Amino acid sequence: MKRIILPLVAISFLASCAKNPITGRNQLSLVPEAELQTMAQQEYTTFLSQNKVVAPSASKDAEMVRRVGQRIANAVTSYYTQQGLGEELSGYKWEYNLVNSNEANAWCMPGGKIVVYTGLLPITQNEAALAVVVGHEVAHALAKHGSERMSQGLLQQVGGAALSVAMASKPAVTQNLFMTAYGVGSNVFGTLPHSRKQELEADKLGLRFAAMAGYNPREAIGLWQRMAAGGSGGQPEFLSTHPDPERRIQELEKQMDEALKFYKPVK
Repeated sequence: MKRIILPLVAISFLASCAKNPITGRNQLSLVPEAELQTMAQQEYTTFLSQNKVVAPSASKDAEMVRRVGQRIANAVTSYYTQQGLGEELSGYKWEYNLVNSNEANAWCMPGGKIVVYTGLLPITQNEAALAVVVGHEVAHALAKHGSERMSQGLLQQVGGAALSVAMASKPAVTQNLFMTAYGVGSNVFGTLPHSRKQELEADKLGLRFAAMAGYNPREAIGLWQRMAAGGSGGQPEFLSTHPDPERRIQELEKQMDEALKFYKPVK
């Protein structure tokens, strides 16, 4: 019986893999993007209702977050359209909010749902460095790293069940998988580290997105030096899923010349 089951599992696994057009890599994909976007909208709305959102009208920092988010979103949309990949952004309704929290963290859910925590700003220190972080998190979403990690979690914890089935049978487990996959509420749900490959992809794409949006990608080096130093005290939560800042800096420097080709300062 095992001789029969194992090949069937392997066939099912391969059938669940999809090629991401922006990375060119095959990924485990058990959850349709449309379903993830629906879940993201629900979780994003709930998160904002349960946390203190800083209004752009009352805060220059919140205004900056919204400006950075909008410029990154415009750059991504333009780039995807030029590459003939506009359909990949189907269902994207970009939102960008600053949330009052001591956590030095940021994340992006499917569909372009972005949050930056106020605790990150003393480390980013300037708009271009913030754009590098936002570009990096948007790159994770577009490269479908969260989807990949959630698919792995569904396979391990609920036997690869469809999202709707998992939500019906194990809603708490499924919600926790989603939140950890996208780095939300890590203090509650624990962390699920990105793979080395995912980090390299997000760094490479994130630098380009920031540069396309008119931000100097060189700011990434100072940013990660400050991350490594612990910013204003203690290791940033952002590092919990991002290993070895020193090695990352070396890799970013290798990517810098290519990223600078996309850089056109906004006048």
